[in-house]
Order: sequence, then structure tokens, then C-alpha cells
Amino acid sequence: MSGGTRAPGRVKEVTSLTNPIVKDIRALALKKFRDQHNAFIAEGQKLVIDALDLGWTIRTLVVAKTARGNEGVEKLAARALAAGGDVLVVGEKVLGAITRRDNPQMVAGVFEQRTTPLEKIAPGAGDVWVALDRIRDPGNLGTIMRTIDAAGAKGVILIGDTTDPFSTETVRATMGSVFAVPVTRTNLDRFLAWRASWPGLVVGTHLKGAVDYRKIGYAGKPVLLLMGNEQQGLPDELADRCDALARIPQAGRADSLNLAVATGVMLFEIRREALTLEERR
Repeated sequence: MSGGTRAPGRVKEVTSLTNPIVKDIRALALKKFRDQHNAFIAEGQKLVIDALDLGWTIRTLVVAKTARGNEGVEKLAARALAAGGDVLVVGEKVLGAITRRDNPQMVAGVFEQRTTPLEKIAPGAGDVWVALDRIRDPGNLGTIMRTIDAAGAKGVILIGDTTDPFSTETVRATMGSVFAVPVTRTNLDRFLAWRASWPGLVVGTHLKGAVDYRKIGYAGKPVLLLMGNEQQGLPDELADRCDALARIPQAGRADSLNLAVATGVMLFEIRREALTLEERR
């Protein structure tokens, strides 16, 4: 948390792409530097406000010179400074290089990464978590995180060698949900050991799934939704640990759905059942 434990930040004006601070921020485009510095970039005023509202630690707020005098941006800069972050005022060329956009938004924030340890997940009745096996596409991961947020699920567990949840592409695709959806990262062996203690239902989607996804019965118990990766689907070692394997019937010629779409279909069916159960009470 930022809170009042950090000293107020400083305002700096930078015009050169060779400035060391700018170089460090631009390096966050690469995963090895994001991991090394435990940081990532989020673009846009709304995302920065969302992050601060949810207590994420801001390190630097990058502001376009052209935003000077903008009341909303000025308030955001003051808030970032009070939270202990620095404010970096830059020209459009520098901001475009940092965000890798030709027409960048007026602000971007550098935040500390935050993840939830696997052993800290303690599901209650009706809680839903999504576990993704070796997801590769940052757009898919970002869309799934946004859908988890919209469906009221609790978080996402990333198994094995996955795309980075804090990459620029993933963060963009979450539309701010990266700050609202807890992320857990683990390997297969640790996940399988932890899965043995899951107190509710573990459901996987599988092309060979024998049960229509609408007929499983999710309501009233913790649900762990297990999804395979884009190319290979759910491997046998994970499918064998599911209490139920679900199939989503296809009406046309396509034999499968995009991973993010399939996850959304499953999550909103689980939510529909939960709402129906509440209405009956």
C-alpha cells in the first residue's frame, strides 16, 4: 500500500529519450525488467485512478506537458505525489516512446506488481476462481481477467509457463481489471498438491467433456474453473483432477471456441445459477 508511510514524491521534467529514468521505464516493455524491478506500466487516467483507489503502490506518474492546467490530471498528479510517487513531466515524443503509441493518452503510471500466494486462497461458499493452464495470448488473458471482474469471480490462477499478466498488452486488455482481480502464479506440481484441498467443485472444459455445461450444477459451493491453453486444451494430468468435465455445444461448423469466449460462457452460467439460487431463497 502507498498510504502515509512513504515520503511525498518529487516532480521532474524530462525532454530526452536518453534520460536514465525514461530508459528504465521504457525497459518495462520487457518481461525480464518487469520481473527484475517488480513493476509495470498502466496507461490512461482512468486506470491510474482505479489503481490508486484500490491501494496499489505507484512509483511514477508520467504526465504529458500538454496536460498542464488540466484539472483532472493536476489532481491526479497531486494524489500520486502524496502517495509517495514521483511525477515525470514529458513531451509527447517521450510519452509515445514509453507507451509505444503514436497517439498516447495524457498519463501513464508505473506501479508495483502484486500477486496472491496460492496458499492464501481461502474460498468460501459461492466463490469462483479461474485456473488457466499455460495461457499464451496476452489479449486472451486480459479479456479473461476483465470477464472475471465483470462476473464477480474472485481471481485467476496461472499455471506453468504463461503470458505475463503485467505485460502492456495484457494490462490494456483488462481495461483496468488488472487492479481488481487477484492474480496467483504457480507451477503444475504445486497446483496439483493445492487442488487436493479445494473444498468445492473443480470443473474443466474439454472437447471430450461428457456433460453439457448447463447441467453440472455449480450453485452454493466454491467452484474452481480449470481451462486449458489455446492450442492444446486441458492436458490429461489436469483433466483427471476435475470433478466434472464440461462441454459447450457448438451449433455451427466451428469445433471449438476462443479461450476467452469459452471462459466467459462458463463464468456467466455459474453466475446465472448463483442468482437463480438467491431468487429462490
